[in-house]
Amino acid sequence: MIDRLTFLGTGDSMGVPRVYCDCSVCAEARSGELNRRTRSSVLLESGGKQLIIDCGPTWGQQMERLRMRDLDHLLITHAHYDHIGGLPEYADLCRWLRKQGNVYAPAEVLQSLRSFFPWLENHLVYHEVDEGHTFGEWKIHPWRVCHGKNGFSYAYRFSKAGYDWVYCPDSIRLNEEEKKPLYHLNLLILGTNFYQEKANPMTRSVYDIVEALELVEEVQPEKVYFTHLSHGIDLAAVADYRLPKQCKLAYEGLQLLLSP
Repeated sequence: MIDRLTFLGTGDSMGVPRVYCDCSVCAEARSGELNRRTRSSVLLESGGKQLIIDCGPTWGQQMERLRMRDLDHLLITHAHYDHIGGLPEYADLCRWLRKQGNVYAPAEVLQSLRSFFPWLENHLVYHEVDEGHTFGEWKIHPWRVCHGKNGFSYAYRFSKAGYDWVYCPDSIRLNEEEKKPLYHLNLLILGTNFYQEKANPMTRSVYDIVEALELVEEVQPEKVYFTHLSHGIDLAAVADYRLPKQCKLAYEGLQLLLSP
């Protein structure tokens, strides 16, 4: 059985459209759906089981879109609202279904969840994954990455029978040690807010596409999908970005088969 990855959300921390914004990307997102983006998240299906990475405030919309009524496994990259804001809704699902859901994350991320949502462990079981984790036949390796002005996040490398891929939605200015797990990949999913962000580099928290392409040139993954896209990215204008053939912009509902 070939495993499958589905992009549930591809937006940045605010999503698209921005409620206050009348730019062309937000205008199209309101009427045409091409650039409509909920908070970044993916669904891994493997061996008949399902694992969602991150659970932002639009998690419920994403579940409705797939007509999913249940979920057993969640993996969290970091404890920022756009990645954990849906956890109370997930806990409510577990409460109504009279079950306990499983949430996986490094210990320091779980500690933050306890401080933000102290009641969640009534319905959720927390699993520390600092030393690695498995999901089906996938071996999952977490490591801390620079999240710029926002501190840190975690990225995850998944390995199985000759196929390796990484999910890294929130990072910038990775040092040499942080880059090591990005080598020898079949697939890299990397967060990129804008095509070229003009703000002071020290005030930023996520790569832009220009910077990400330099990273891609260095680590040489076979395929790359950029996610965590802001209203500064227009899917209708993808040709203008002149991406290398192995690099693409992710969109919601996109499905990838994970096989050599």
